[in-house]
Amino acid sequence: MKTLIKFGEDAKKASRYLALASTKEKNNALRMMSLAILNNIDEILSANQKDLAAAKKNNIPETLLDRLILNVDRLQEMADGLNQIADLPDPIGVVDGMWKNEAGLTIGKQSVPLGVIGIIYESRPNVTTDAGGLCFKSGNAVILRGGKEAIYSNKALIKILQSTLATTGFPTACLQLVEDTSRETAREMMRLNRYLDVLIPRGGARLIQTVMETATVPVIETGTGNCHVYIDKDAQLKMATDIIVNAKCSRPSVCNAAETLLIHEDVAVEFLPIIEKALAEYTVELRADKKAFQLLEKSILATKEDWETEFLDFILAVKVVSSLDEAITHINQYSTGHSEAIVTDNYFSGQQFHREVDSSTVYINASTRFTDGFEFGFGAEIGISTQKLHARGPMGLAELTSSKYIVFGEGQIR
Repeated sequence: MKTLIKFGEDAKKASRYLALASTKEKNNALRMMSLAILNNIDEILSANQKDLAAAKKNNIPETLLDRLILNVDRLQEMADGLNQIADLPDPIGVVDGMWKNEAGLTIGKQSVPLGVIGIIYESRPNVTTDAGGLCFKSGNAVILRGGKEAIYSNKALIKILQSTLATTGFPTACLQLVEDTSRETAREMMRLNRYLDVLIPRGGARLIQTVMETATVPVIETGTGNCHVYIDKDAQLKMATDIIVNAKCSRPSVCNAAETLLIHEDVAVEFLPIIEKALAEYTVELRADKKAFQLLEKSILATKEDWETEFLDFILAVKVVSSLDEAITHINQYSTGHSEAIVTDNYFSGQQFHREVDSSTVYINASTRFTDGFEFGFGAEIGISTQKLHARGPMGLAELTSSKYIVFGEGQIR
């Protein structure tokens, strides 16, 4: 079996080749990858069925099973994502200004690839194409280590993508998959400093915490989403209902789904019965503070742990607050820094919420479910960064680059 050291050596070589590739060459390969996915739908779906069968045998919850499922529509979205990445401007080689210093040197700052990116992720096969396409377009070789839940799907996708790379003249090591899904291999990858320039975990809180505590490779923290929606006293209640139902129920297993609902006390008596009825259609379990508990027909009392939890399920924590300030304080205390929303017709309340909530993405009158690279026009995303260095929020092509300074002189010495 190929060792991680060999993966790293091959990726380093491939990254040097890829960094010099032209935009036209990269875009052509991406479009060919997109076509290859659509030409091999049956093979990919057959592999995915093996993963689904194993997942059901292991009693994986339905909400998490949703992350694993591939179908024709999702494969079309993955193929469209690769084409959209090809349509985007190449982030490599962009010069961010030129200036002269007192010595007469002409100095420019130019974007360059990060080099070799490692990605550890769980049961989402779409990450294989999203991450592969973004890293490729931004000139980075990538080593992928998916979870055991999606191993057959990932192997099928990598086989197809690597075949396309070879056909278009690129080293297949531009895009590699570690097929050993053991924890030992994952931990070894977290310490592959000699070869990995950055490591990006995508998955649940436990995975991300493990990577942050174990890795010696530089890490970009992504994914965990304890997201909030706050209903202000000046909210349109029909709008608020639509936003909450979408943010909680459209795909509860993803990181941009809402986990906590905060409601101003001035509208709680009127609004809580409305939203309870709307959420009951999806069998959402409500975990309420004492004030909300008294206004709801069916709920359980929330614990402190509920305010801190990313449920990834049809569960919603509910709290009545006395003011916008209390809502903001609660969010900043318990949020993971992902996405938060306010529903209000008050311009000043919206602006205060926007200024004071310390998360990567803040919405005024919109669902948190839009925090997504595809929705933001990035073609796809490498992940949602919840830290502040070096990237924050949905990470697209620009966030997968570094920079170097180009200095032109005429014999100057210092």
